[in-house]
Amino acid sequence: MATDYYAVLGVRRDASQDEIKKAFRRLARELHPDVNPDPKTQERFKEINAAYEVLSDPQKKQVYDLGGDPLSQAGGGGGAGGFGAGGFGNFSDIMDAFFGTASQRGPRSRTRRGQDAMIRLEIDLEEAAFGTTKDIQVDTAVVCTTCSGEGAAPGTSAQTCDMCRGRGEVSQVTRSFLGQVMTSRPCPQCQGFGTVVPTPCPECAGDGRIRSRRTLTVKIPAGVDNGTRIQLAGEGEVGPGGGPAGDLYVEIHELPHAVFQRRGDDLHCTVTIPMTAAALGTKVPLETLDGLEEIDIRPGTQSGQSVPLHGRGITHLRGGGRGDLIVHVEVLTPTKLDPEQERLLRELAKMRGEERPTGQFQPGQQGLFSRLKDAFNGR
Repeated sequence: MATDYYAVLGVRRDASQDEIKKAFRRLARELHPDVNPDPKTQERFKEINAAYEVLSDPQKKQVYDLGGDPLSQAGGGGGAGGFGAGGFGNFSDIMDAFFGTASQRGPRSRTRRGQDAMIRLEIDLEEAAFGTTKDIQVDTAVVCTTCSGEGAAPGTSAQTCDMCRGRGEVSQVTRSFLGQVMTSRPCPQCQGFGTVVPTPCPECAGDGRIRSRRTLTVKIPAGVDNGTRIQLAGEGEVGPGGGPAGDLYVEIHELPHAVFQRRGDDLHCTVTIPMTAAALGTKVPLETLDGLEEIDIRPGTQSGQSVPLHGRGITHLRGGGRGDLIVHVEVLTPTKLDPEQERLLRELAKMRGEERPTGQFQPGQQGLFSRLKDAFNGR
């Protein structure tokens, strides 16, 4: 054995991979050509690189421990002047030595977590107010029942890739300012998995999962609104290779109501009454979410006024209680009068001294938001 690679790195023969890596980092920082350009130092740098190439690779280390020299069998890519797959020629190893970062090596797993999925669910206002339970149909990927997620046809199994020998990557030697540099890339034959599936499962084509329609029961809490998302953990897509499933999100879409408009947890509606009812007062039946109720219109009610029904709105999603139901009153002025109706109205106007009203003028037109602003400002 021409070179004692353990002695080159200054480690024991039973040193762990972590101890070998630490010794290599320490020497690389001291002997790198950019740090110490002395020719003798550069030769020493090539020696520690070759030693690390052998001792960091389990297969090459095994050959070396048995008395062989794996670099002598590697042709032009090996030797003390070369940069091997596990050596310092890989750019990630340069960063590893100087900055202490390490890249993930080796074959990647065929089993990965599945993606999250989302489905849109339409519900009525009443269901949003009080909560409900819904059965939904979901089309997602599930574990293939034929191969149980393995991807191989029954009676077969994945085999070690003969191109990368299970490493999941192949290396290529190039020249750079550091000398010969070996770069690694995913194996094109096994796509970086380290194994190939000669006979894929006929049901899933080797993916380990198939599409299937499932029925799920979703509990909708009271108080949900448009855009509310309910998370169902583990009910999303099963990952490739039968990996763990992602999550399923149910996004709520509230359908418009024929009478009520929702604003937060409050409900709003408008009732139109004749001017006589507004002047004399009346009671108007209204079918609320809680059943039939009578709206008390007090005498002298003006158009634009509102009647609140407390606790008749939407249940608060977080915390107890409910919002309010606000009934907005709109007074309807008659546009067509018969002669008798016109006579009676003229007599009423004469009795009230309103035959020639002067009117009450104020700046602008005060709408709902203007009245709210004035209320906050104490006007």
